[in-house]
Amino acid sequence: MRLEDYWGVGPKTAETLRGTLGEERAISAIESADVAALADAGVSRGRATWVLRRANGEAGMDLFGTADARNVYDRLLTLAAEFAVTEHAADRVRVLTPLTDPADRRDRLDDVLEARDAWIGLDDEEREAVLDAFREFDEAGGTDTAAVRTALALRAAGLRGGTFAALEDIDEDALREAGEALAAFSGTFDQSGEDGGSGEIAEGADERLDRLREQRDAARELEDSAFDVIETIRERGVRDADAFRSTVVEYVASETDLTRGRVESAAPDGAVDSADFVSATLRGLASDLDADVAEHEAEVRAELEAAVEEAGGDVDAAVTAVSDIAFLLSLARFAVEYDLTRPVLDGDGTDGDSENGDAGDGGEGGVGGRVDGVAVDGARNLFLAGDVQPVTYAVGDHGLDIDAPSGDRVTVLTGANSGGKTTLLETLCQVTVLASMGLPVPAEAAEVGSFDTVVFHRRHASFNAGVLEATLKSIVPPLSGEGRTLMLVDEFEAITEPGRAADLLNGLVELTVDRGALGAYVTHLADDLSPLPDVARVDGIFAEGLTNDLKLRVDYQPRFGTVGKSTPEFIVSRLVANSSDRSEKAGFQKLASAVGEEAVQRTLSDADWSG
Repeated sequence: MRLEDYWGVGPKTAETLRGTLGEERAISAIESADVAALADAGVSRGRATWVLRRANGEAGMDLFGTADARNVYDRLLTLAAEFAVTEHAADRVRVLTPLTDPADRRDRLDDVLEARDAWIGLDDEEREAVLDAFREFDEAGGTDTAAVRTALALRAAGLRGGTFAALEDIDEDALREAGEALAAFSGTFDQSGEDGGSGEIAEGADERLDRLREQRDAARELEDSAFDVIETIRERGVRDADAFRSTVVEYVASETDLTRGRVESAAPDGAVDSADFVSATLRGLASDLDADVAEHEAEVRAELEAAVEEAGGDVDAAVTAVSDIAFLLSLARFAVEYDLTRPVLDGDGTDGDSENGDAGDGGEGGVGGRVDGVAVDGARNLFLAGDVQPVTYAVGDHGLDIDAPSGDRVTVLTGANSGGKTTLLETLCQVTVLASMGLPVPAEAAEVGSFDTVVFHRRHASFNAGVLEATLKSIVPPLSGEGRTLMLVDEFEAITEPGRAADLLNGLVELTVDRGALGAYVTHLADDLSPLPDVARVDGIFAEGLTNDLKLRVDYQPRFGTVGKSTPEFIVSRLVANSSDRSEKAGFQKLASAVGEEAVQRTLSDADWSG
């Protein structure tokens, strides 16, 4: 396979990777989802992330039928990566993709929740020890040596079982010896042997090697300043040739910490003059010491490589364990921060292991382990800051013990402006995307079926034929194709005239039902819709008035089977109350009489406003 065969790798990117990594190493980096390697090679981190997502999970990426759905996915992983304990773990989180095999989703969910429970079970001191170990891992560059030290640190912290079980089978003494050996290589030693042996042995690894290097460096320094050596000897008043030779040998021996005999062995026999004798002696001595350093360095390297090879399995296990533990703990911290819980997934069966209580037995919507819908109890939108009102909602069949009806294939969501309708669609999208990746979800309980495509389409306030055409081309093909589709579509009336929007929405609802898909559609045109199919229902969100500081007070929990109202009197009431210009206020009061002056006055009274 060539680099150009990977999605997103064009001729320019391929040339960059070949020039820095070479074809084989670049392909290896792509196959192993190594964002850092591609980024260091000159590919932008964002592009590297998308290339690796496609390279390692292309089938899963087909889940996203629209740009808005992909945006939710990208933001979720960006949010999760903020809780990563290492840079490499953050990269692994960012390249997560939906899993097409339900068994893989359940396996990952098990691992993440086990890690979540492990993190919760640590006390503050233990958590800090874990984070310190991973911080040192990053500071050391994430090398094999750093992984060995991190594994030893995690073992020293007493972490055992579950998420940390992989550390228990490692021979700690062998790992420690291998770690010391690895630490001795300051260059490019690699267990794979690709660059093995080309790295320099670090200072402190071998006492004799350190001494030889110091002597060699001292001889080189004298060689570079041979004329200064001659001048120093002459300043001592030495004129006789034999005395000059003897003094030079003595001086060089003292400056290099070598014996006289060692220096004399490098001195030439037939030097023509004093300058030739000094330069030849220093040149020969530096060359001899170079050879001594290289010879002993090779001996030390062989011993170190043998030590690493002897514990190679333990080193490999440590590297893998540290990477996997960092990855799972990163997702665990994300789950703890947002109180994410296990959803019931399609195919979970009747083993009753769900932490959502009765939802784990499949219920009415989970017969034979089949989950054929999306249902949430106490769901929260992860992109909203501050206190968020949890909502309960369902599309399709479900077995949760909630008030939301089961069995409706399509819902039409209506209600007040700024009432949270789009936020609810986005919340359902978040829950579905997280579950598709085998991750816990932001809800007290949830059931999530398997989908081939998720079509999430936000309201786009552009009223022209081009936008309408682009929108229809975006959302209809996934619904018309093969596979199960979840439709989450915002206000159609924003892109065409209301009457035609109602016709289009009717057509989409009927197409959704005909294709066996599920859908939630937001609209203000419920009263204009033709009779909906029996398996569709209309839900409503209601504004309840203004707060004392004249903010819209909304009950974000939809009321099932009820058309929501936009209640414009609340908005007009706020405009009347906030207007300081007399003529402007008169204009808004005119609008108040049009929408119902009594209702406006009652709203202002309920808000305890005076002015």
